[in-house]
Amino acid sequence: MVSKSYSNLLELASGEAPSFGYMNRRIPRIMTVAGLISDVDDDPVESVYSDPSSSTAHRDRIIMVANQLPIRAQRRPDGNRSCWSFEWDENALLQLKDGLGDDDIEVIYVGCLKEEVHPSEQDEVSQTLLETYKCIPTFLPPDQFTKYYHGFCKQQLWPLFHYMLPLSPELGGRFNRSLWQAYVSVNKIFADRIMEVINPEDDYVWIHDYHLMVLPTFLRKRFNRVKLGFFLHSPFPSSEIYKTLPVREEILRALLNSDLIGFHTFDYARHFLSCCSRMLGLTYESKRGYIGIEYYGRTVSIKILPVGIHLGQLQSVLRLPQTEEKVCELIRQFSDKGRTLLLGVDDMDIFKGISLKLLAMEQLLIQHPEYKEKVVLVQIANPARGRGKDVKEVQAETKATVKRINETFGKPGYDPVILIEEPLKFYERVAYYIVAECCLVTAVRDGMNLIPYEYIISRQGNETLDKVLGLASSPKKKSMLVVSEFIGCSPSLSGAVRVNPWNIDAVADAMDSALAMADSEKELRHEKHYRYVSTHDVGYWARSFLQDLERTCSDHVRRRWWGIGFGLSFRVVALDPNFKKLSMEHIVSAYKRTTTRAILLDYDGTLMPQSSTIDKSPSSKSIEILSSLCKDKNNVVFLVSARSRKLLSEWFSPCENLGVAAEHGYFIRMKRDEEWETHVAATDCSWKQIAEPVMKLYTETTDGSTIEDKETALVWCYEDADPDFGSCQAKELLDHLESVLANEPVTVKSGQSNVEVKPQGVSKGIVAKRLLSAMQEKGMYPDFVLCIGDDRSDEDMFEVITSSMEGPIAPRAEVFACTVCRKPSKAKYYLDDTTEIVRLLQGLACVSENK
Repeated sequence: MVSKSYSNLLELASGEAPSFGYMNRRIPRIMTVAGLISDVDDDPVESVYSDPSSSTAHRDRIIMVANQLPIRAQRRPDGNRSCWSFEWDENALLQLKDGLGDDDIEVIYVGCLKEEVHPSEQDEVSQTLLETYKCIPTFLPPDQFTKYYHGFCKQQLWPLFHYMLPLSPELGGRFNRSLWQAYVSVNKIFADRIMEVINPEDDYVWIHDYHLMVLPTFLRKRFNRVKLGFFLHSPFPSSEIYKTLPVREEILRALLNSDLIGFHTFDYARHFLSCCSRMLGLTYESKRGYIGIEYYGRTVSIKILPVGIHLGQLQSVLRLPQTEEKVCELIRQFSDKGRTLLLGVDDMDIFKGISLKLLAMEQLLIQHPEYKEKVVLVQIANPARGRGKDVKEVQAETKATVKRINETFGKPGYDPVILIEEPLKFYERVAYYIVAECCLVTAVRDGMNLIPYEYIISRQGNETLDKVLGLASSPKKKSMLVVSEFIGCSPSLSGAVRVNPWNIDAVADAMDSALAMADSEKELRHEKHYRYVSTHDVGYWARSFLQDLERTCSDHVRRRWWGIGFGLSFRVVALDPNFKKLSMEHIVSAYKRTTTRAILLDYDGTLMPQSSTIDKSPSSKSIEILSSLCKDKNNVVFLVSARSRKLLSEWFSPCENLGVAAEHGYFIRMKRDEEWETHVAATDCSWKQIAEPVMKLYTETTDGSTIEDKETALVWCYEDADPDFGSCQAKELLDHLESVLANEPVTVKSGQSNVEVKPQGVSKGIVAKRLLSAMQEKGMYPDFVLCIGDDRSDEDMFEVITSSMEGPIAPRAEVFACTVCRKPSKAKYYLDDTTEIVRLLQGLACVSENK
């Protein structure tokens, strides 16, 4: 297979034809000296663009990116030089060569090796791994790897994501700018490595875990339309914890450069969405079961699905003769002596709750002396992945607790707790699963934890193991789980006994319950768990994620993309191909050559910035510009606002010829001295007696919210309330009002930080129709129409004027429907902010004054 991969971005920059193909060339080293990083993508706007029509038939290809490759490497002396041998790491979660179950999907892995490779050997190792395993190794200098991994990842991100705040230098790692810079630099190196093999129009890139959270920005900067997914395998903390991170916004914005972001549980996703709402002011909603965040014209999808285990691999281990031998050995050690085995399997770190589990075991033996010499807790302690004082403290505490329990309750030939610290082979661990009557997972915080899943499949066993265990033919299997509420797999294990690991008494009671429970109950729980775990393996997880990624990226080709921002603030705007910025030269030229003009302007968010929360009245400059436009006899200028007619009359009294539409167009006045008209049937506002008490209830319970009582409408505003709580209350209020006002002639709508109740049939689109009809009645057929607005209510105006080309406007008229900011809209043009709008109107006013 030939891949259209860009081998060198400098070729593109110099205008040379890009060289394609990855199987027939050597992968160069990206970086061998700390801090030397390519600067190809320094320009945030310029990014490599390729024509989608140039794509050729190819296999679907996934570029899987993680901190570590799923490869075991070993250096072997060979004469006067060293050579390397490699093999798949079957225990690596992301080793998906058999998990996707589709020969048409090619997986390429990008990541680091666990072993250090000398710079002189890196080219050879890269070529070997690429050709044999389709793996692209990323080489990092040892000092930079230490700062990136053991520094920022393990000392700062990992503790924080597990709810550990650095309240003192001894407790967790204080934020260190140099470690953050190393983290960013390494993410950039990963991006450089990916650039060597990616075909940006066709390949999917799937990034894994907190080690590479800013990588999406580097990839999106270089290829605006890259198909990019990210999955977080750790917890995502609540906003109260996360917002203590000094680089909180940089990481959030980097993640939002993905197309799909995955989490193990709803809680983790909810915390991420809350952070986006509170820190970036973003809104999210669920449509047909899919949660999405609107981010600069793109919908970033959220995926909630816990990862599974390598089912086939585990079942193959169950069939190994070594596994059978180990099971026989454990039966002789425990079962034949009448002892029931409880099992714990954890990494030796501060979040796995090993000491809490041991204290619960101690409490169990105190409360139930009948279990002495009958129950044994085997605690397998895997080596810690991090370094530091906390790991040594956990090891010391664990050993001291085990020693105390064994001295207190043990007897010759019986230790109630067996601590296994030496590394076990996988089949040995599986043998412990098979023999254990109950598995205990009492982590105080863990992203997922697949130990319970492995235990369930192991307990299901097979016919050979059934004979070894002395079970009848085709028996119902049984298992028992005691799991912490704070681990990611807990929600999917509804048959487990869930515990608060900090409550020692409760954990001891759960252990007693697991030991005393009837076999029939254990069988039912096991059957339920096995049905879930066996159908939700790692292949199911990967296929589901990739299907959603494909769905999310399906419209990439037909949209136009712009890159904006610098550094880690870079993001892209994805819009309709016909959507473009309204240029001053273009509109002024059209303004000069036309004679009958209709101008419709929104107020809040258009002439007045939304952020101006104190004084909402128009500036003298805005009044002056509107007056100049109104004095031009060729112009009919209309201000269309949701505000009351009393306030608008007061604010715009200097503008004699300005037309005003108040309360979304319920009241319309063509000029200052004319009477207000209504073009909707007279409204009976008795419904306010129903709606107002409901709104007052929510106002009393939502600090910072207010009620605005207009002549024909009621508005509940939560602009100054907590954004998450306000949004939550607004959704509830919307449902509540729709229910109690179901038989009233009103419409309930949510807007920007508000919920409004207004008469049916009232919209800004009605104002646009009324204005064009009034001009038509006077024999005026506008050949220039300008409409500017910023929110959903203005979309009705855009729709009317863009669909009036064959109606009350002149043939070949110049029509400009313009929204504020680049975002999905029925308008064909946009301006960046209110400053640009005022500047544009000022330019038009100058043309009128200088005629």
